[in-house]
Amino acid sequence: MSKSERLFELLTLLRSKRYAVTAKALSEELGVSERTIYRDVQSLLLSGVPIEGEAGVGYLLGKGSHLPPLMFTEEEMLGIELGMRMVRAWSDKRLASASESASRKIHSILPEHLKAQIEAIPLEVPAFHVESDCADRSEQLREATSNCEKVHIHYATGEGVDSERIIHPLGQVYWGKVWTLVAWCELRNDYRSFRIDRIKRVDVMGDTFETSDEKSFRHYLTICYSCEN
Repeated sequence: MSKSERLFELLTLLRSKRYAVTAKALSEELGVSERTIYRDVQSLLLSGVPIEGEAGVGYLLGKGSHLPPLMFTEEEMLGIELGMRMVRAWSDKRLASASESASRKIHSILPEHLKAQIEAIPLEVPAFHVESDCADRSEQLREATSNCEKVHIHYATGEGVDSERIIHPLGQVYWGKVWTLVAWCELRNDYRSFRIDRIKRVDVMGDTFETSDEKSFRHYLTICYSCEN
């Protein structure tokens, strides 16, 4: 990595933080020595970039700072494009449309060699899911999650048994083949997960619910990961 590339990476890293970051943390992120970070910060300061802080305390990009347009390596751009294609193939219609719009904006500022690289990318994600009823339900549940609205669902278990539940939708997890809804089930008074392709009907009730440290998508994931370890 050249010095100019490293300085841009350092600026990008500082811009992503809302708090002061130590030289040690920055050096670990960028894979360089702390001494290099000190020198690079000094170079940025001399070029007029408003960096606040000092050695031993931490650095923070000052207010009113501006960065040049986004720059990507070929592999970074290919990774972004593949991710966008997966969103368009395996999310709902609104997210697919947003992904398409974001791709156009990114492509509009890319150099020609990167545009050509993307057009020739030998990776394809067939978009069968996004036009399905399952995707429509996923979009409806995603909106209810954002609005913290209770939902009444008709659900078929893996054994084909039908049930009805009033749930508090908290988030969705994609397992590489199916989407699963994570929710708080009023019947069980506990977390439950539901395969969205087995949800036959969704009725948003209008009543709202509250999340907490003990009832949230993040809390559920923390429990799951701790069980795996």
